[in-house]
Amino acid sequence: MIEIRFHGRGGQGAVVASNLLAMAAFREGKDVQAFPYFGVERRGAPVTAFTKLDDKPVRIKSQIYEPDHVIVMDASLLKAVDVTQGLKAGGLVLINTDKKPQEVHGIKGKIATVDATAIAVKHGLGSREAPIVNTAILGAFAKATGIVKIESLVESILDSAPAKKDENAEAAKEAYESVLMGGE
Repeated sequence: MIEIRFHGRGGQGAVVASNLLAMAAFREGKDVQAFPYFGVERRGAPVTAFTKLDDKPVRIKSQIYEPDHVIVMDASLLKAVDVTQGLKAGGLVLINTDKKPQEVHGIKGKIATVDATAIAVKHGLGSREAPIVNTAILGAFAKATGIVKIESLVESILDSAPAKKDENAEAAKEAYESVLMGGE
């Protein structure tokens, strides 16, 4: 089973991202689960969402304590939350930041970065002050891990994104081409 934990802030689309990733994996024949964990349910508050996928039925619905990969939708969370807690050896941490992977310090695991904020703003997703970065971060994740194909992700976005389907699909494709990979 592959387990992915999303760390975002309310309003960034972490829950939708988790669902879209599950839909893309389902298109590719995987069994999937996607679900959120909420604390204080308000815009800007930390939000965690989870996606599980496997070739076999996924029967256990629980939080993910030992993720294979972590997606950080807001780099400010790196100072507020231990996003790598329980990360499995060799796991990827994908961070929405304008920094290169080698400029991000204090993270264990492989690091990938993408400026999902700039991509979201460019495509009119949310506002400059509150961009919705979920589809951009998913495009980067598809490229960085190869877990889902960009085509499956784009189809899921076009079918199920709540708004601006074409803009979200384009943001995912741009981030797929823009993600930067770092080492351990």
